[in-house]
Amino acid sequence: MKWDGISEFVYVAEYESFTQAAKKLGISTAQVSRQVSALEQRLNIKLLYRTTRKVTLTEEGQVFYQHCRAVLDGLDAAEQAVSNLQSKPQGMIKLTAPVTYGERQLLPLVNDFMVHYSDIEVTAFLSNQKIDLVEGGYDLAIRIGKLSDSTMMAKKLSSRTNFVCASPSYIEKYGIPHSLTELVQHNCLLGTLDYWHFKEAGKERNVRVTGTVRYNSGYSLVDAALKGLGIVQLPDYYVQTHLESGELISLLDTYREHREEIWAVYPHNRHLSPKIRLLVDYLMEHLSKP
Repeated sequence: MKWDGISEFVYVAEYESFTQAAKKLGISTAQVSRQVSALEQRLNIKLLYRTTRKVTLTEEGQVFYQHCRAVLDGLDAAEQAVSNLQSKPQGMIKLTAPVTYGERQLLPLVNDFMVHYSDIEVTAFLSNQKIDLVEGGYDLAIRIGKLSDSTMMAKKLSSRTNFVCASPSYIEKYGIPHSLTELVQHNCLLGTLDYWHFKEAGKERNVRVTGTVRYNSGYSLVDAALKGLGIVQLPDYYVQTHLESGELISLLDTYREHREEIWAVYPHNRHLSPKIRLLVDYLMEHLSKP
């Protein structure tokens, strides 16, 4: 009996109408009304305010609705999980990721994934702007750093490190900064932000920097640094090969911030989809490798 009236109550709450809830469930309005009334009597709580024009939730009804919605979502997910065991990954995956990370790290792996699963199609939109997944109809987003949207599910894929570095020619001419305060004496090559991230005495610190260059292109900033124009702070996948070759020298290592985490983020109703689950697992396996 604990299930009686739950679906009816949830749809009345969402549509703010007994009639619309009845249409959604394919039953009569009178039956919806009887089930919700019986539910209120069983709980001994008034869940809804009813007027001739509108139906709204009481304070208790709002709390009860949140839990009931989660229960129904869980039931849908359970049914989907069972059917997924019998299904082959197929269909469209729509994803978004930061531009450079998507080009260099992500999409080559997505292409490898599609070699293994020929019935999968992928649409990718690379952007450094945070995109609303639900509104845009996206199945998956790759995001870097701290997550702010608690309504989405997330799975850690990998991490990255930001390096401050300069060319030997720049260092020979202008010297090495040994502290964060000394950055003001140097030409700092800027991206979209006018501050850099550091870790000092165990705490995060943002240091405002200035310089003669501001590019929204990591490749262009690397090129400027290689040509001795200034100091740059960029993620490892931009500068790692140049650091290994000696074309760039890592600076201020003691102030380097902890590794930023890289996440797969997706709506709750996507986490049990075979194609999304397989792609996320594939990315986690290969992005975590050195």
